[in-house]
Amino acid sequence: MKVAIITGTRPEIIKLAPLIKELKGNSSVVFSGQHYDFDLSMRFFKELDLPLPDYKLKISKQSPAVQIGEIISKLHTVFCEIKPDTVMVQGDTNTALAGAICALKMGIPVNHVESGLRSFDWRMPEEHNRIQIDHISELLFASTSYSKKNLINEMVHGKIFVTGNTVMDSIKLYMKLAEKKSTLEISQDDFVLFTMHRAENVDNENVMKNVLSAIIDTKIKVVFPVHPRTLKRLRQFNLLTKITENKNIKLLGSVGYFDILKLMKNSMFIVSDSGGIQEEATSPLIRKKVLVVRKTTDRPESVKNGFSQVVGTSKNRILKVMKQTIKNPKLINKRSPYGNGESSKIIVSLLKRFFD
Repeated sequence: MKVAIITGTRPEIIKLAPLIKELKGNSSVVFSGQHYDFDLSMRFFKELDLPLPDYKLKISKQSPAVQIGEIISKLHTVFCEIKPDTVMVQGDTNTALAGAICALKMGIPVNHVESGLRSFDWRMPEEHNRIQIDHISELLFASTSYSKKNLINEMVHGKIFVTGNTVMDSIKLYMKLAEKKSTLEISQDDFVLFTMHRAENVDNENVMKNVLSAIIDTKIKVVFPVHPRTLKRLRQFNLLTKITENKNIKLLGSVGYFDILKLMKNSMFIVSDSGGIQEEATSPLIRKKVLVVRKTTDRPESVKNGFSQVVGTSKNRILKVMKQTIKNPKLINKRSPYGNGESSKIIVSLLKRFFD
C-alpha cells in the first residue's frame, strides 16, 4: 500500500504526524508550501522528529485561487511519479482541497482526516474547502458522531468512520517531550493564553480593536503568541504599539508546537479563535477552558461538553465572560469528545482493509 500524504500548514503537520509514524514508511509526504514561513512549516517536521517531506512544492504568494491551481498542477507531476494507491488529506486548507481535487481527477481514491466539521458560516474559507473535500472523498474519518451526522445529512457518497481526532494522538505522543524541550521562559502560571489568526477576525479592523480592548481591559497577565498574519494586521491597523506598551501582555513571535503545548497546560484558561486549540484543550493532559472569539464554531462538541464557550467578538461580551472565567476557570470532569489518542491506529487499519 502506497499512501501519498499531502500537507502544507502547521496544523496539518501536527495532526498528520501520528499517521506518518503509524504508517511506518509506507507513505510519501508532499509539502505544498502553503505556509512558506519556516516557523509555520519546516520547523515542525524537525520538532516532531519527522523525516523531511519527500516532495516540497514551490508556490507563489498570490490569491487562494491561484495557489490552489498551482498546487493541483504540481501535484499531478508528483502523483505520476509516486503512483499512490490512495491520497490522504487533512482538514480544510487550500492544500487539502487542491490535493483532493488532483487525486479525484487522476482517478486516485481520496481519504479525508477530520471530515464532517461544519460551522454553517459561509464567511469562512475553510467551510467552502471542507464541504468540497468531503463530497469527493472515498473514506471519511470523522472525529465525532456529530461530524458523522453532518456527513449523513449531506448524503456524501464515501464510507464514514468515527475515529476520534489525531490531534489527541499528537498530544499523547509529544506532551512529555514538550515539557522537557520547550525553551519558553514563562515565570508565572496565572496568565491567560490568547491567540487569534482567522481571516474573518484579523482582517477586520473593528473586530481586532474590540477583541484587543477586551483583553487589555481585564488587566490580567496575557501571553500572546502572534501569528505572522495577525502581526501584519496589527501593524496595518496601528494597534501594535498599544500591545507592546501594555505591561500585562507578553507578546511572543511564532512559537513551536512544544511551546504552545506548554502554554496551554500552564495557563489559567485560553482565549482563541483557533479550531485546533478547541480540540487540544480537551485533552486530559491539558484540560483548559477555551473562550472562542468567533460568532460560530465548528467544534460544537467542545461547547456541549463544557470545554469551550463561544463569546463572539463584542468587547463587552468578551470582557464580561473573561471576568467570570477568571473567578472560576475550573472544568467539570468530562472526557474529551475527540477520542483517547488511538485515532491513527484506527485510520491505518482502515486504510489497510481497503487498499492493501
